[in-house]
Amino acid sequence: MDNLNHLAEQVQALRKELDQAGQTGQEDKLSMILFSGDLDKALAAFIIATGAVAMGLEVVIFLTFWGTPLFRKSEGRALGKDLMSKMFGWMLPKGADKASLSQMHMAGAGTQMLKTLMTKKNVASLAEMITLAGQLGVKVYICEMSMNLMGFRREEMIAYPELQYAGVATFLAEAKKSKIQLFI
Repeated sequence: MDNLNHLAEQVQALRKELDQAGQTGQEDKLSMILFSGDLDKALAAFIIATGAVAMGLEVVIFLTFWGTPLFRKSEGRALGKDLMSKMFGWMLPKGADKASLSQMHMAGAGTQMLKTLMTKKNVASLAEMITLAGQLGVKVYICEMSMNLMGFRREEMIAYPELQYAGVATFLAEAKKSKIQLFI
């Protein structure tokens, strides 16, 4: 009888622990920081994001530092920038189509080889993956601090359905409620 009482106590303790775990406030959500603007890393991020949406998860991506230029328009430029902002604008890629590989870039040959292979194998480009993510409801926050540091303006960014500008506190609030958090 003591064993049965002990087992009942253990079951009760486990139930209490499970109830508390279920009350953490975590949602079926993926929150991701995309710190990199490298083609291969950005592709991975948007493949994961669209896959997560297909599995029923809400997805939030926070573009910061080198990930920010991925959402720049490929044409045009903002006027009235200071020298440092102009330099960042000139040095950093304009949009997803200008992203290059993190490894084996080989002065552009590696990046071109991958893009050619992706076309041959009917794999969506990064720009197409970003468009698909927008159609599927993936929310994207662009870090306002990163934009300010690099001298980017909102009018330089692509049209994206769920695009917002925010600080780290907004992302952390999203991540706190998420079952999954990633840093790429």
